[in-house]
Amino acid sequence: MNGKAYIDCMGGYGVSLVGHCHPKIVKAVKEQCERLIACHGSLYNDKRAELLEKLVKIAPRGLEKIFLSNSGAEAVECAIKAAIKYTGKREIISMVRGFHGKTLGALSATWNPKYREPFKQILSPNFKFVPFGRLDRVEEAITEDTAAVIVEPIQGEGGIHVAPNGFLEGLRKLCDEHGIVLIFDEVQTGFGRTGRMWASEHWNIKPDIMCVAKAMGGGVPIGATIGRNDVMGSLKVGEHTSTFGGNPLACAAACATIDVILEENLVDRARVLGERFKKILDGLVGEFRILREARGLGLMLGLEARVDIYNILMRALKMGVILLYCGRNVIRFLPPLVISMEQLEKVAEVLRVAISEEESLLKETGI
Repeated sequence: MNGKAYIDCMGGYGVSLVGHCHPKIVKAVKEQCERLIACHGSLYNDKRAELLEKLVKIAPRGLEKIFLSNSGAEAVECAIKAAIKYTGKREIISMVRGFHGKTLGALSATWNPKYREPFKQILSPNFKFVPFGRLDRVEEAITEDTAAVIVEPIQGEGGIHVAPNGFLEGLRKLCDEHGIVLIFDEVQTGFGRTGRMWASEHWNIKPDIMCVAKAMGGGVPIGATIGRNDVMGSLKVGEHTSTFGGNPLACAAACATIDVILEENLVDRARVLGERFKKILDGLVGEFRILREARGLGLMLGLEARVDIYNILMRALKMGVILLYCGRNVIRFLPPLVISMEQLEKVAEVLRVAISEEESLLKETGI
């Protein structure tokens, strides 16, 4: 409004993966808007069919049945219901620091007490939380009534924690041994964010159900639960529906988004630029004592500080860089994958100034 330019490293919490108002997405939405805006899922629609075909083509092999919804939380709700219906069991194992949304079922799977406490009296008691990365604790939590394990390959809201090597492989083995549904929440990690189309590809592990959303619509609300035919097929007609799920406008935007990701090679771009930017962040860690660690994959990165990062975020904002947080001491980077290296270098310059000022201020106050 005031003519000031900003470099957006928040990206709508990971939504704006292909940038803001990408011309191909704008064109697709305009054309669809002039043709058909609404079409309930009980009727066939060509744009919805096109999206489903595109999703199956890029999804991990074997995940072929899809339920379209409107958000990541809704995608998780569907996954939970499918797992329970398929197994006939009721317990779900989730992770400490895990975040899966704030609707009732998704909130039951979300760990943070800040989100859970106000609604604890109505949350499902059938969810157990185990430390992320601790395969032994997962095994201890498994019972004859365990229906599913739900996990983010990289915890986003929880602080950009990457699954340690062997953990997802171990989860797959445990789930296979005990007849448990393995759910990967790729709402934030999917569509190339981490330098692979799906974060699970870094470990070559396939889930039984995958939840996606955020970047999927290029800014338009849409989500999807993608799973094995037998697991997803356990939900019979009418048992799980959505009035707006598979809306033609959202499907048109999602089709265009997938095309842009593939045509502009954004997955590889995320990998290359992410590796370069992480090296810069590692350099900042070595430069400033108030920083602890840089971590993440692709352009899903976190910079952990030893202090509250609020002042750093506010200083960066004044200098034209929009940053994100996860918790009180981790700066989260979820920039559009179309960002340039020059822009990322500018972000680093702004960070250096903001962090330097904070470190100097803390020295003056004797902290």
